[in-house]
Amino acid sequence: MSAIKITSNNFANEVLNSDKPVLLDFWAEWCGPCRMVSPVIEEIAQERTDIKVGKINVDEQPQLAGMFGIMSIPTLAVIKDGEISASTVGAQSKEAILAML
Repeated sequence: MSAIKITSNNFANEVLNSDKPVLLDFWAEWCGPCRMVSPVIEEIAQERTDIKVGKINVDEQPQLAGMFGIMSIPTLAVIKDGEISASTVGAQSKEAILAML
């Protein structure tokens, strides 16, 4: 499964009410490190059926970025049972991202 585009319209259903942990990628089109980590995020989305992977464009969804207090991108956050269980800022290796899960 590929990463899901998360918006304010589907956030509650896809993230807060998810029965699986959710890896969220906060990103923007203009962000170089975001473009570097994007293929890794997609790869994880394809490989891991035990989690859900979502991408939030901070320019299109400023209210979601604000809700999470996003100050720098890329920011990756793992949501379990509606709560942040892990987060990191900056481009990360696949191993580091998987370790968050």
